[in-house]
Amino acid sequence: MRPEQMADGPEKGVVPAPTGARPLPPPRVLDAIDQDILGMLQKDGRASIRSVAERVHVSRANAYARINRLIEDGVIRGFGARIDHERAGQGTSAYITLKIVQNSWRTVREQLRALPGASHLALVGGDFDVLMLVHAPDNRALRELVLTRLHSMPEVLSTRTLLVFEVEDIEIPDGTDGPRRADAPDVPGSREVPGSRSVPGNAGAAGSPV
Repeated sequence: MRPEQMADGPEKGVVPAPTGARPLPPPRVLDAIDQDILGMLQKDGRASIRSVAERVHVSRANAYARINRLIEDGVIRGFGARIDHERAGQGTSAYITLKIVQNSWRTVREQLRALPGASHLALVGGDFDVLMLVHAPDNRALRELVLTRLHSMPEVLSTRTLLVFEVEDIEIPDGTDGPRRADAPDVPGSREVPGSRSVPGNAGAAGSPV
């Protein structure tokens, strides 16, 4: 599907919002303090308002207001745990590429969201249309997902499975995030936002058509 065929994408200038949420305002330019706050929260989503304010040299009230504004603007989509999927019982991970029927992205997206272990979806340009990251208990479960669930969707024309051998998170460095301090207030808006997921980066993978 060529980029010019993506007729059912969002209108120009309209930022898509989570289902049931109010429309997001147009993106604004973030200043250096906002960027520093984002960097801190990416490394430690449990950081207290006090520690954020001290690190970026603003008052606690200013840090609180900035974080709330980043949430309301849709810059921060949610706060969540960084999971070791193998230790959580999902020892097989794969990126799956899909070619789909023209203009079927919205329909396909809803079906892919419902798949067990689906972690990330992207509509892309190039040799395929959709890139999906999934986690499964084992290869048998992954094969079942691809051959039974994906191939039963009439909008899916073909797939290719890229098994993940190792992942390296390059956006959020490994840290020693300890327990939250007892006097640390909650970060405002520490709620889960539908559709917000983290994605492992720079994964080594081997391609095999399925």
